[in-house]
Amino acid sequence: MHKRLIIAAISLAVIGLLGWIGFSAIKSHKTEFAVGSLALFEKVSKLLPIEPDTKKEIEVVNRLVQELTLRDDKARVFLVLLQNNHELRPGGGFLGQYAVVKVKNAEIISAVVEDANLLDQRIKDANIKVTPPWPLQRYAQAKRWLLHDSNFSPDFPYNAEKAEYFYRLGGGREKFDAVIAVNADVFNHALELTGPITVPVETFSYNAATGTFAKSSETKTFTSENGTLALEEAVEKKFLVNEDIDIPAEYKQNRKNVMKLIAAKMIEKLNHFDQITKLAEFAQSELRTKDIMLYFHDDTLQSLVESVHWDGSVTTDWTGDYLMVVDANLGALKSDYYMKRSLAYTVDFTGEKPKANVSYTYNHTATRGDWRTSDYHTYTRILAPIGSKYIDQSRRHTGGVIGQDSTDLNKTVFGYKVDALIGRELETGIEYELPETITPDNYRLLIQKQSGTGTIPVTVTLKTKDKEYTQSFELKKDLNIAIQTTEEQKQ
Repeated sequence: MHKRLIIAAISLAVIGLLGWIGFSAIKSHKTEFAVGSLALFEKVSKLLPIEPDTKKEIEVVNRLVQELTLRDDKARVFLVLLQNNHELRPGGGFLGQYAVVKVKNAEIISAVVEDANLLDQRIKDANIKVTPPWPLQRYAQAKRWLLHDSNFSPDFPYNAEKAEYFYRLGGGREKFDAVIAVNADVFNHALELTGPITVPVETFSYNAATGTFAKSSETKTFTSENGTLALEEAVEKKFLVNEDIDIPAEYKQNRKNVMKLIAAKMIEKLNHFDQITKLAEFAQSELRTKDIMLYFHDDTLQSLVESVHWDGSVTTDWTGDYLMVVDANLGALKSDYYMKRSLAYTVDFTGEKPKANVSYTYNHTATRGDWRTSDYHTYTRILAPIGSKYIDQSRRHTGGVIGQDSTDLNKTVFGYKVDALIGRELETGIEYELPETITPDNYRLLIQKQSGTGTIPVTVTLKTKDKEYTQSFELKKDLNIAIQTTEEQKQ
């Protein structure tokens, strides 16, 4: 219970409900959030004995709360990246919006939200060209690397620095103290706490005969079951299905006002939320599953965040076996909402050299295509221990071919293109030789989760000359797996 209460403090103080649903609305509630968060943490810190396994969380929360609530007349500036993981990218979701949030004397003094494409347009207008990563060039025909594609690494600290880089290229002048990434699924999860939220949604009608537009409004209810889908429909559908129509600027500019209304309602409900345990579980889950990731420029704060794995980094100093599967939705709209994935990893120690086989299955559960759904196209990367050597690729039904073999983040990386059709299941995989340092003795495996993928069922099989070992897991967060062989048990 104590641990959950502590995590609740960080959900309010650090994240400040910086979901992708409208940061500007938080401004009017700045005092309540800052003061309320600090008061909650003070109460928690006075509780009787806290379990030893919460020591790191306490230290991290304590320092972060202190940082946000300092009354030293110094403004602290945060870059918040709003990512839609229904269009999955290596670092979470498609980066459609960003926010610049300023905190001073324990108050949020300003919060400005902007579409990423507006900043990207300023980069284009300045004729600045940054060469995009190879998969974006080949499969997305990208000529420039821009903010909306900046999270193309599975490593959040790298993506955070890239986002700041593109922010400056687009004319941004703020110097950030921290970068926070928030995936769209946080919205649905928050609605599980608040319950349904009903607000008016601005829309328009178009008369093709006269070529005229007319404003209209409709009431829409957002729930934990339909939240992100309903929001996408409210702010995107008419603009995507009417791309050939010159829609007036006022409609484009006002289309996301609904996000501010939702945020105001959500904040109002959470201000009166008294189920601390549920709030704590919410915060803990979002941070552990990487739907929220934190990056600080202060080395001490960053080290603390890293110690509880809230930084979304790819581990570079792990010495055991390692696996991370990373998808990049390229041209498949918001189809990740319908994608179900499963992973089977087999390590074979029966031969002269250890071999690994990765089987990654895509199940496209959509029944038809529409304005946000299509066949699924992804550039998949397998991150393996440095020194691994490619042997063969399994091609079942359809699938891609190995397009790149490289080293990055102290890993060997295998990449290939995959096309999964609507309503079908596609199994893909590759086989590679592991470095000889990976042995069945004291076998340890770290599987890191990609931000934005939800829960993935995992099966791990270890084959030795004497026995085969199989274990099943759920990849909700990074998995640290140890398998003890019969030989070790006898020792």
